Amino acid sequence: MATNVQKFILFTLGSWYLEANRRFDRAPVEIVISKATFIDLLMRANLAGKQARAVYKNLEDLEKQKFISYRNRSLALTVKGQKMFEKIYRELRPYVNVIHALKQKDPLSYSRRVQTVLSQKILSAS
Repeated sequence: MATNVQKFILFTLGSWYLEANRRFDRAPVEIVISKATFIDLLMRANLAGKQARAVYKNLEDLEKQKFISYRNRSLALTVKGQKMFEKIYRELRPYVNVIHALKQKDPLSYSRRVQTVLSQKILSAS
């Protein structure tokens, strides 16, 4: 069973492949990512909140559990890893869709009349 951190890493890796390869849907090529580049991605984006060595250890554990494979210096989801990614994706999709919808359109535009209230943070700063 994967830990929450490992599920997060699987989700990130699966999402990266989904988005990166979307551009090449009609071409007979696939984009791959190296372990070092993927760890760098997690660290630069502060996605993991961990040290590089801890991420590396989690990747090793995921490989031992047969969720990912590391061949030819690139990371890939195994069939088992792909199934776990799809499960996580299905669970998170409604939440991701809400965030995406709110970023696409001004949240205030969903209502004709928006109420405003005096913020507590302004009152307490006085």
